[in-house]
Amino acid sequence: MSLKKSKNGGLVYSSEQGRMCPGCGKPVAGCACQKKNTAPKGDGIVRVQRETKGRKGKGVTLITGVPLAGEELKKLCQELKKKCGTGGAVKDGVIEIQGDQRDMLMEELKKYGWIVKRAGG
Repeated sequence: MSLKKSKNGGLVYSSEQGRMCPGCGKPVAGCACQKKNTAPKGDGIVRVQRETKGRKGKGVTLITGVPLAGEELKKLCQELKKKCGTGGAVKDGVIEIQGDQRDMLMEELKKYGWIVKRAGG
């Protein structure tokens, strides 16, 4: 195993794991300090849609474009699930709420001052 050290003594390359992050010392692919909790850049519109694809006919309501990230997004998901009385999850920055809850969720999201639109059919 070959190791190279940077000027300040941190590991920068490992033949086993490749490039290393100088900040946290983990491989660049799994670096924790590079992934900051920033909201994804979008057009500023929160979109609410219903989807059944890949769920054996069971419908879920998807909420995309929410200008929150990390723990704030999870807290919003918890509040929306309680309001609807159903389950749900956050996956890749998209909130999934079980069932067709579009009308209720649109009204709830408008209370946050966001522009909310119904997407899809």
